[in-house]
Amino acid sequence: MKVFFRQVWNYRLECLLFIAVMMIGIHSSFAQSNFPDRPIRLIVGYPPGGAADFVARVTADQLSKELGVAVVVENKPGAGGAIAADLTAKSTPDGYTISMSGPHAQIRALYPKMALDVEKDFIPISNLATGAMIICTNPQVPYKNLKELIQFAKANPEKIFNASSGNGSTPHLASALFSNIAQVKFSTIQFKGGGPAAVSTIAGDTQLMFATPPTVMGFIKNGSLKALALTSAKSSQAIPGIPGAEEAGLSGYNSTFSYGLYAPVGTPSAIIQKIFQASQKGITGNATKDRLASQGMDLTISKSPEQFMSQLKAEAPGLMEAVKESGAKLE
Repeated sequence: MKVFFRQVWNYRLECLLFIAVMMIGIHSSFAQSNFPDRPIRLIVGYPPGGAADFVARVTADQLSKELGVAVVVENKPGAGGAIAADLTAKSTPDGYTISMSGPHAQIRALYPKMALDVEKDFIPISNLATGAMIICTNPQVPYKNLKELIQFAKANPEKIFNASSGNGSTPHLASALFSNIAQVKFSTIQFKGGGPAAVSTIAGDTQLMFATPPTVMGFIKNGSLKALALTSAKSSQAIPGIPGAEEAGLSGYNSTFSYGLYAPVGTPSAIIQKIFQASQKGITGNATKDRLASQGMDLTISKSPEQFMSQLKAEAPGLMEAVKESGAKLE
């Protein structure tokens, strides 16, 4: 009799366990099909006012329209985007926390101890925008073009104060690579973002800065800053009137930036696809292209999450080598 009751009890336990598993599966499927039903966090690893913040807010506006919920931008600056990347990687993988950043290979090269791995910690959703930075100066400096800047810097090592938007930032790496290729030395001052760096350069406390276009386009137009060249080798249709570095006199130099959408690993593929489709539909319109072009960037949406992952894998060795060659050091 005891054996009989034990078998019945075990059977009941198995049934209850089966029902629980089924309920979890049903709830998970319902949650995915019902996604999203509350606001989504879009974490950005850079401060307000720069290119990343601009792209994030344009993206958030369009995703909100397509997904039918608020997409709230949260700026978590610091450590070249590593703080935001780490926060995203540790978030619940349910689609309600995503991030926008540059390639994670760059973060890995700068902060190897953080051990962030795009394949193990994130699901790439789509690339968003690509652009070149602008090399600009205070209008009162004696050098009026890129060749004169290089000549002056060689004759006056470390006498030019370069305003950087932060250790590990893309402009910081661009300036370090420039110094390496042009064989010049600047005195680099780190600021908490491109905005404060631009204010310092306009005031003349610093004389030079490498900046993402949204940070300085307005200042260049009103004459507060003078553009010498782009950090890309060639000129860009998105930034007319400013020569590429090679055209301005420095060959072998090319430094650009890009931003993409990421989700923490474990996020269901159905949710990844919903976010990707929303970005495809909402961000590829002419209005968004024009908004990005007005700030010197090109819209570069991926064909699929898989294509974005392949792109990141292909670019990773070159990015890590560029960081190494640049000689950029983080404090």
